Amino acid sequence: MFKLSFPKQKALVLTPILLVILCLPSVGFAQSLDTKKQYDLVCIGFYNIENLFDTLDTPNVLDEEFTPTGTKKWTSERYHQKLQNNAHVIHDMGLDVSQDGLAVLGLCELENEKVLSDLIKTDALKSRNYKMVHYDSPDKRGVDVALVYQPKYFTVTSSKSYSLFLPADTSWRTRDQLLVSGDLLGERVHYIVCHYPSRSGGEKESEHLRVAAAGLTASIIDSLGKADPKAKIILMGDLNDNPNNASVTEGLKAVSSKEKIKKGQLFNASQNTFESGVGTLTWKGNWFLFDQIIMNRELTKKCGAKRNFRFYKFEIFDAPYIKEAEGKYAGNPFRTYVGNDFKGGYSDHFPVYTVLIREKK
Repeated sequence: MFKLSFPKQKALVLTPILLVILCLPSVGFAQSLDTKKQYDLVCIGFYNIENLFDTLDTPNVLDEEFTPTGTKKWTSERYHQKLQNNAHVIHDMGLDVSQDGLAVLGLCELENEKVLSDLIKTDALKSRNYKMVHYDSPDKRGVDVALVYQPKYFTVTSSKSYSLFLPADTSWRTRDQLLVSGDLLGERVHYIVCHYPSRSGGEKESEHLRVAAAGLTASIIDSLGKADPKAKIILMGDLNDNPNNASVTEGLKAVSSKEKIKKGQLFNASQNTFESGVGTLTWKGNWFLFDQIIMNRELTKKCGAKRNFRFYKFEIFDAPYIKEAEGKYAGNPFRTYVGNDFKGGYSDHFPVYTVLIREKK
């Protein structure tokens, strides 16, 4: 169903890491921790920022609607408003854990490196000194995935971009999958950022595309595990499937219990939240949890040492200001557009984040 392309690589300038003490958690968060011990807490997030395009018509890319003369009348004013909106959300994520917010953030639905650069240079984010890893994907709409990170928490040592191909349809293209490896406050961690193929044409009719994408992800994880059996791996992305769909349960072998996880399985930090009836986006009145964070056994309670990072909690960030305030869609994500009607919102997805914890050494 799939094959790995030869990964594209970039030369990276390594930033020396500064080992810092994370700020104390909020009072409500601290109640579940042993107050006699000290902890390092770090936030890792993911956000589908919904069509962050520049205003230019890029050749050979289906982005004409996001131009001043296109159907969405996408102007510089609207572009900069969206940048500020998305930056506001990113700034606020994880503040219940750290005054620095997110240490690492995966993103999808951005057009190019320029829009990502504009995003992390906004007033809301520039003080965090976010750096970025980005590759152009072959997606026909030109949307990519990316990773941004604070150098004082995470140091990048390598990155690769993997393309998915279908032997039965050589003209078909989708987003690449991004692998970024490095040191998280002294511990080796690998991040995989994904945006699986959509459900366009129908959920069942398109299911094989997401199963193929999951197969590619699984092969990346398998390669990392063979190279280093102690590898810590975090997968995050808009999977366009729920935690109980085949691409996740069969393709990724992701399960909900971190205590009963077996060798070869992954822990889906999002699944218990999904089973409680909560989601990150809506469609025809129904909630879905497509935005997921999944990790391998080395980051679970069963296998993770107390003095190494392991999973602590998963959260959907759904602050009131990123929700529709009234009407029949009250509580839904406050979108940038509904069709071609500009609403000036944030995204059609709520973002998510996970907290890793370790006892101080």
